[in-house]
Amino acid sequence: MPIQKLRPSFHERPWGATHLEPWFPNPTSKTGEVWFEGGDNVPLVKFLFATQKLSVQVHPNDEYARLHHSSPGKTEMWHVLAAEAGAQIAAGFREPVTREQAAAAAQSGEIENLLQWFDAKQGDTFFLPAGTVHAIGAGLTICEIQQRSDLTYRLFDYGRPRELHLESALAVAMMGRVDVRRTLPVECNAFVTARGFSPRLEGPQLLIAIGGDGALDGQTVQRGEVLYLPPGAGVSLSGSVETLRTFVP
Repeated sequence: MPIQKLRPSFHERPWGATHLEPWFPNPTSKTGEVWFEGGDNVPLVKFLFATQKLSVQVHPNDEYARLHHSSPGKTEMWHVLAAEAGAQIAAGFREPVTREQAAAAAQSGEIENLLQWFDAKQGDTFFLPAGTVHAIGAGLTICEIQQRSDLTYRLFDYGRPRELHLESALAVAMMGRVDVRRTLPVECNAFVTARGFSPRLEGPQLLIAIGGDGALDGQTVQRGEVLYLPPGAGVSLSGSVETLRTFVP
């Protein structure tokens, strides 16, 4: 596969936005996620636009996901592209809880208050291994890089008429504190993500334009674009474009 710009797919969400600029043209309906899928040999990249709180949720690990869904699990990371004043994300619990306590809190809505909340501002990075109970607050635009899986178990959804998955969520959730703040690069078994561009000989990578604009071997690169680079791609990046690169190690 040669160097190519991946085609985005736009996904409506109840917590989404109608203002996606400057990354994408503004839609007429609430778009919450913009996906870029480059194939099984690279991570899945999403842009998230949250004007309301997302559900309190958790993703399964590889072992559980393969056993119950014949799918990989979902470890992910977030890089904050824009944040309104006071924006926060939640990850893990403030103090250890039992599964019975978590189940009761999910049913009452109190689970939100048991989570550990972090202030989030532009440039912050968070790493969420599978099993981390988490939520995204309102007023955030995020670049999410993850395993190629869309398995999500919701524990609480603020009264929205969507299915909850308490039994599965509690089976995979880590019930204590989780250290999620990171600085780039982020490295794990599922993906590596770093700033800027560097050729890679061993395998393909994705180049994610998150700010500015520039050129890659003569073709324009603008924020909101994701490019697939095959192994050994000899390219030069110029201009003011700010990028992340990510690949499967």
